[in-house]
Amino acid sequence: MDRLRAMELFLSISKTESFSETARQFGVSATSVSRTITEFENALNVKLLLRSTRQVVLTEAGQEYARQLEGILWNINEAHRNITEIRAAPKGTLRVHSRMMFGLGVLPPLIAAFRQQYPDILVELVLSESKTDLRRNNFDIDFRISPPVEAGLKRRILFKSERYLVASPAYLAARGTPTRPAEVAQHACLAYLLPGDQYCWRFKQDEIQEEVPIKPRHVTNNGVALLELARLGEGIALLDDYTVHNDITRGTLVRLCPDHRVTNTTFEEGMYATILDTAMIPAKIRLFLDFIASHVSGKTLRFTAYGKAAAGAG
Repeated sequence: MDRLRAMELFLSISKTESFSETARQFGVSATSVSRTITEFENALNVKLLLRSTRQVVLTEAGQEYARQLEGILWNINEAHRNITEIRAAPKGTLRVHSRMMFGLGVLPPLIAAFRQQYPDILVELVLSESKTDLRRNNFDIDFRISPPVEAGLKRRILFKSERYLVASPAYLAARGTPTRPAEVAQHACLAYLLPGDQYCWRFKQDEIQEEVPIKPRHVTNNGVALLELARLGEGIALLDDYTVHNDITRGTLVRLCPDHRVTNTTFEEGMYATILDTAMIPAKIRLFLDFIASHVSGKTLRFTAYGKAAAGAG
């Protein structure tokens, strides 16, 4: 019995809940799959599956075994890919997940410049406002605004950042400029959508913290939309410093309460490149991360990254 093939078949069945679908995916007969699984269970002396004419259900032992196999088989396949990459020029598909503002404002021109150096690496960029499960969703890199807490991941910090309260000159001319945290609550606020129905911004000066409940004029789960609403004079927005630096420099937005740090979640955030914790980092991942870091890492580069990456990528 081919133990590795039996493991692959069992893991597929645990996901598809179907012998016939697994057989189709592996190009073998359902009878062959069933026989292999039966031999595998006999060799382990453990019942992994409960079968009936209508469904396949994992036993408790089967559920635990499937959970462990997913990581084991991924590492085996990754080891094969890594060995191949050592002897060949970097190539293949690199699947990248990113938060929206970093993915829209920073990554596209850098990906274009990266392709000029490594034309055989295809970068697939997927954007959303939430972190992703790298292994389950088959991503190589996830750009996050907070460090990973899950086991089996490693991080590379690109930069630390703060959040700024900003508003347009036109809005401030019409409504006045708040100078203290408590005054912000009296203004039209543009809030990022978070769980719950209460909205609150936290201010910190030295070691003193103050929470200010707000009643948003607009709520969205997209930072790019918040930035545009602020530019349009719809109210005060809370955004990452590197995303509004150019607007503040041009005068299209004004920073408010600059003597306070402000957040809607945590004060310790930035941009983190998150990858799976493997013994060897594939060449395509290492090259891409080094390239991105060379253009955005550090206190200075983070302020020129958003919206200006194309100018610094040559």
